[in-house]
Amino acid sequence: MADTTNLLAGTATLTVDGTAYMLEGDLSFSVSKVSRETMKGMDGVHGYKETPNAPFIAGTFRDSSGLTVADFNKMTNVTVTAKLANGKTIIGRNMWTVETQEVEVAEGTVKVRWEGMSVEEA
Repeated sequence: MADTTNLLAGTATLTVDGTAYMLEGDLSFSVSKVSRETMKGMDGVHGYKETPNAPFIAGTFRDSSGLTVADFNKMTNVTVTAKLANGKTIIGRNMWTVETQEVEVAEGTVKVRWEGMSVEEA
């Protein structure tokens, strides 16, 4: 058996409410709950402002014959779970899809992004 002690990246799996989807690539996530922006004036830096941020999980999936792309658009209040090569598990609960899901026919892929109130990294 290969030693995976130093494995950091390269593979991942993703499920939505326990259903696995063929993850083609581009898996990304954010656990950040706020965005900060530096507030500057003519006389220098005044401080910063903080606005809410919607944590997300996103990826590019394979449009296989068993997949109905319209089902992604119907997703609200779902649990999205990603397992990464480095051993981390990313979980977003009560998530919904955003943006329009469009299929790239030449590669048979569709990009999907879920947003919600929180994404946890374990």
